[in-house]
Amino acid sequence: MASLKIKNIKKAFGSVEVLKGVSIDAQSGEFLVLVGPSGCGKSTLLNLIAGLESITEGDIYIGDRRVNTVSPKDRDIAMVFQSYALYPNMNVRQNISFGLEMRKVPTKEINDIVQKVAGILQIEDLLDRKPGQLSGGQRQRVAMGRALSRNPSVFLFDEPLSNLDAKLRVEMRTEIKLLHQRIATTIVYVTHDQIEAMTLADRIAIMKDGIVQQLDSPHGVYENPANLFVAGFIGSPSMNFIPCRLIRSNNTVGVQLEAADQTSAFLPIGHKSNGLETWVDRELILGLRPEHISTSFPQQDASDQIHPINCQVDVVEPTGPDTLVFVNINAKKVTCRVHPHEAKPPGELIGLLVDMSRAIFFDPETEKRIV
Repeated sequence: MASLKIKNIKKAFGSVEVLKGVSIDAQSGEFLVLVGPSGCGKSTLLNLIAGLESITEGDIYIGDRRVNTVSPKDRDIAMVFQSYALYPNMNVRQNISFGLEMRKVPTKEINDIVQKVAGILQIEDLLDRKPGQLSGGQRQRVAMGRALSRNPSVFLFDEPLSNLDAKLRVEMRTEIKLLHQRIATTIVYVTHDQIEAMTLADRIAIMKDGIVQQLDSPHGVYENPANLFVAGFIGSPSMNFIPCRLIRSNNTVGVQLEAADQTSAFLPIGHKSNGLETWVDRELILGLRPEHISTSFPQQDASDQIHPINCQVDVVEPTGPDTLVFVNINAKKVTCRVHPHEAKPPGELIGLLVDMSRAIFFDPETEKRIV
């Protein structure tokens, strides 16, 4: 395994600049996920690491070796694609061993590698089957097995689960995480699915328009998003963004929230006011995750930053362990996460509590986080 360094990478196709100065350092053995919407440049960056595209500007290092002009076959990488790309006329054993045979690896060593890889991926009983006799998840395991057999310094995954159904995607996520724990090799994984990113990554690079918006741990990007885009992209359901004005009432700084039925509440912002003094009497955006607007919180009596507001229920969405309740606050649809037994039907009033200790504030013009 090896570290990966991406230094000020730019990529243009003609006059269209796809990557605009991307810099990322991945430690040896790290699971790095590149996530973002379609067209953000994540797959292009993966292709540059693989050597499938030429770099317009910048440098890529695998270990201590600069690989800008190194051919893909000499970069000591293995890639797993969205399409399984298996040879249909070969059985599983032959698909896994084909690359080794091309490199003239001795037959006994090939057999040992195939058995070891099959054991890791739990496909020993599939070695004599052909791809047409396998399920989608089994084919993806074989594709991973072919990559594993090379024992590379870096694995590259290009949306490997997007062709699978929802249940199988969950199962394969677990398999990939277990695989990484066993082999401890550096992995760069591209996906547009933020759930995949959050569950798999050691660190996540969130991309938009060819720029890394934030590079941090899953906990870091969820709890401390750098801007509105990251806050809205990470999390399901996404963060609520409530436009409001910061005001001072009786020497206390807070925000005024208006519910759809004309109910209003003044919510002090407590210790966060230290970074917001210059925003008093100005418009900003209040960010709250759905779980921070609920009917009750553990140990809520111990917090002086949990404040009530009454709202009329618009829509209710049961999800099993909890229920999503949609209300209207400051003329904005807001998602709240409540216990199923505490949800109210549409049209009724529900008493909600807002945990302002978890509030995040954004500049409506720059969309950057203030505090």
